[in-house]
Amino acid sequence: MATAQISGLSGFDGASLVDQLMQLEANTQRSLQTKVKAEQTVLSTLQSLNTALSKLAEQAKNLGKAETWNALTPTSSSTAVTVIADKTAAAAQLDFTVSSVARSHQQAWNDPRALTDTVLTGTTLTLTRGGTSTEIAVADGSLKGVMDAINGADAGLRATAVRSGTGYNLLVESTATGAAERFTLEAGPGGSLALGQPSTREATDARLVLGALEVTSATNTFEDLVPGLDVTVSAAAVGTTPVSVTVARDPKALSDSVKALVDAANAILTGIGSQTAYDSKTGSGGQLLGDSTVRALRNDLLESIYPADGTSLAGVGIQVDRYGKLVFDADAFASAYAADPAGVAAKFDTAGNGFAARVEKVGKDYSDPYTGTLTAAITGRTAGIDRLEDSIEAWSVRLELRRNTLSRQFTALEVALNTMNSQSSWLSSQLGQLSANNG
Repeated sequence: MATAQISGLSGFDGASLVDQLMQLEANTQRSLQTKVKAEQTVLSTLQSLNTALSKLAEQAKNLGKAETWNALTPTSSSTAVTVIADKTAAAAQLDFTVSSVARSHQQAWNDPRALTDTVLTGTTLTLTRGGTSTEIAVADGSLKGVMDAINGADAGLRATAVRSGTGYNLLVESTATGAAERFTLEAGPGGSLALGQPSTREATDARLVLGALEVTSATNTFEDLVPGLDVTVSAAAVGTTPVSVTVARDPKALSDSVKALVDAANAILTGIGSQTAYDSKTGSGGQLLGDSTVRALRNDLLESIYPADGTSLAGVGIQVDRYGKLVFDADAFASAYAADPAGVAAKFDTAGNGFAARVEKVGKDYSDPYTGTLTAAITGRTAGIDRLEDSIEAWSVRLELRRNTLSRQFTALEVALNTMNSQSSWLSSQLGQLSANNG
């Protein structure tokens, strides 16, 4: 609780003196606060570095997987034909023409009617598909009632009224594609459909011609045309122009993945370089200047380029330049991979001790959330900041107590001085009266 303070009654400003003394007393606390801010800045930098390392380790792990190097990429010579390959797909090449695409079956009646016109006598429609007939119940014989009955029957049909002149034509279409969807729809026994004669668009299968072989599909997607490969065609592909589909390794994708790993490693090295640099002109250094853990990390990351057998990765396009950065030569990589795909893959393998494995190890050794060296440094700095903040809090209590003490002391002094001033004034008045009486 703050002590009540009298100030200025005697001409002595105790409150101002207390504020000045407290400014001096708080120097240590301000120094601690400045140190906390500096430590928090370093901590944030270390945390960002740790996050980047963790991502680098995961990136290296993915690059080093056997499936990454064995992955096959499907391509098509036609934009009207798309291909998708899964992990079971093998290298292959197919050349074919598309003679037809899959279509739904349509039956349309060409005499237009109003939606409320009665078009069906009787209470059923007969649907015949694949030699099997099914009766569809119709409660309302109007054009709209017939449509509603078809759409509500769950019979694989879709009915639509299409505006034509002064009325609507009835269009009925199969909801699925393929030759097996062909149907006829007519009035049920004892009834008639007053919509004129229907016209038909036949349902068809999609059809590919592969030389002496012809294959069909009820949809426009040929699933597992070869094991692990789906091929989807569109109407624009129909014709005599051959389409070539290839499933093969994609050296460009692999090269891009290797470059991405090298770029990520360089980003970390660049960050470390700027944070540990010293500027002799300004006499200032980076936030991590002198941090032995970060220096060791930089060295370990650069060392990861060198295989344990004393060879180098120059043959696959990876080197260290004179500035201490990794350099990737895509052309050298492409040449090496074309000559020996398995040999190049082995240099990156995480199952053994390839480049990706070594980078992954460095990343994990430093960023592991439980055992990482950099993680431990972050934990230590966090604990140090906590201790400093505890000291700052303790200083806040100490300074409050000190202010109270000084306030009480100066208040007492103020009261004493005021009392002395009062006594002095009284004595002066008494002496004045004595002098007047004696005169």
